[in-house]
Amino acid sequence: MRKKEKSVVSIFWFRRDLRLEDNVGLMHALKTRENVLPLFVFDPEVFQRDENNRNVQVGFVYDTLLGIKEKLEIIGSGLYVAAGKPLDVFKALMDSYHIFCVYANREYEPYTLRRDDEVAAYLTSQRVEFHTYKDHVLFEQNEIVKDNGEPYTVFTAYKQRFQRKLNQSMVVAAVISTYAYNFLRTLPLAMPSLESMGYSRVEVPVPPRKLPAGLLKGYETDRDFPARNGTSHLGVHLRFGTVSIRKVTALAMQHSDTFLNELIWRNFYSVILWFFPRVVHASFKPAYDEIVWDNNKEHFKAWCEGRTGYPLVDAGMRELNATGYMHNRVRMVTASFLCKHLLVDWRWGEAYFARKLLDYDLASNNGGWQWAAGSGNDSAPYFRVFNPELQAKKFDPDGEYIVKWIPEYGTMSYPKPIVVHAEACERALARYAEAVKAKA
Repeated sequence: MRKKEKSVVSIFWFRRDLRLEDNVGLMHALKTRENVLPLFVFDPEVFQRDENNRNVQVGFVYDTLLGIKEKLEIIGSGLYVAAGKPLDVFKALMDSYHIFCVYANREYEPYTLRRDDEVAAYLTSQRVEFHTYKDHVLFEQNEIVKDNGEPYTVFTAYKQRFQRKLNQSMVVAAVISTYAYNFLRTLPLAMPSLESMGYSRVEVPVPPRKLPAGLLKGYETDRDFPARNGTSHLGVHLRFGTVSIRKVTALAMQHSDTFLNELIWRNFYSVILWFFPRVVHASFKPAYDEIVWDNNKEHFKAWCEGRTGYPLVDAGMRELNATGYMHNRVRMVTASFLCKHLLVDWRWGEAYFARKLLDYDLASNNGGWQWAAGSGNDSAPYFRVFNPELQAKKFDPDGEYIVKWIPEYGTMSYPKPIVVHAEACERALARYAEAVKAKA
């Protein structure tokens, strides 16, 4: 029997760009080559499981891929979904297809950079071209640096250069629809179940990917109050690219400087991680690795479960555990409390958030935790300590957010504070001062 010839394809590798519109890498793939086969890989290094095979993000990604698959099948194409190490997936694809080129949008985390180098080396050995493009951020790598070529390490200076370079041409959408006929025509491709790939779904609410009408107009005044619907809830959509950063930035440029500022922080942390990959496991400011943490496991457990006796902290942790989300202001308060009131290593808290947050993003999560711990890219000194009681009075004055998540608040069932604020603050300042002095 004659051996069936393999189809000639180019592959577009979806990663943090799960959309069929305004996608730079996909646009280039479709523009330059017919028979584009879309691919997604559930990489176990990206989607790490807990002891019960759970990952809070896989359900969202899986459902998004189902939507993409349905749209592709309407036009007679399909989506190839696999699980495993990407290099192994590409080796298997080489057995099924004659691959001409692979296209993808760039990523900037230490693991994904190593992974892409590994895949690129293999593809090159097979005489397959690997093309990558900027899509996840507005400015990458060396695009915003000091005049001497060194990276900015303080946000304010970075922001000023960012704003000078930002213009309307940078937020123009990448056109896809014109080239849709270049998708590979194929019979529907079977999509493996989450269970067959070794994952258990975590049921958490998924926010809409559109900004609520009028939200940006009140963003500056409402965003710090957790009981209000004042934040965008776009974190997970930006993390996985179900919405384009160009589209969101264009809206911010038109309606809210404050919201644009938050997007600049996101870009800043991505660049910091690219320039300084050591921050994944070490303090950006080396002196802070000299801190002697208490790392009291009972205190950490109480913090995780929302039983510290500090209502705003506990409400935030219970919101996180129940929904996979925590309000941005409360994230700062809970993180500061763990590091400075309880003297628990920020890496413990960062890892817990990584497991629980639907919108977990390594660069932003790491940057936010190091900011709260005082060890990161922040010009403010280490002796900034959030007072959780004052934060509650200022940003939840009627206790609406607290009562929502702590129904027993104000009763004998609610625990007493596990530390005294003034004493804990004094202890933290002394411990930080010792570390800074030892490194000087």
